Amino acid sequence: MNYYEIGQRVRKFRKAYNLSQEQLAEKIGISVTHMSHIETGNTKLSLPVFVDIARALSIRTDDLLYDMPQMNKTVISQEISEILNSCSMRDMYILSDVIKAVKISLDKYCEPPQINLEGDRKENKK
Repeated sequence: MNYYEIGQRVRKFRKAYNLSQEQLAEKIGISVTHMSHIETGNTKLSLPVFVDIARALSIRTDDLLYDMPQMNKTVISQEISEILNSCSMRDMYILSDVIKAVKISLDKYCEPPQINLEGDRKENKK
């Protein structure tokens, strides 16, 4: 486990929330010195402190462990399902329309253009 990289991710998220080391340390009940040592990788943080940091920053612990989210289709589907379970029917209709529109845009703009034999670009037709 690379504590320096975890510390750098803590720093990145802390700064994204415009929190000082002092403010984050206070939120989780540790000293500013300990927070500084966590961010520089000069200390091994305990599991309770690690979880408290993630909670205080409103992020998943995976976000601190990995640079890129380590998610698979099942995990993402479960997260979406949890969000939808908290929605009203009206919200779900709106979200359905938004998701359909986003999917159409993704299909349109994220696929590489097809090139015919003459070298001209063609737009993808869906």
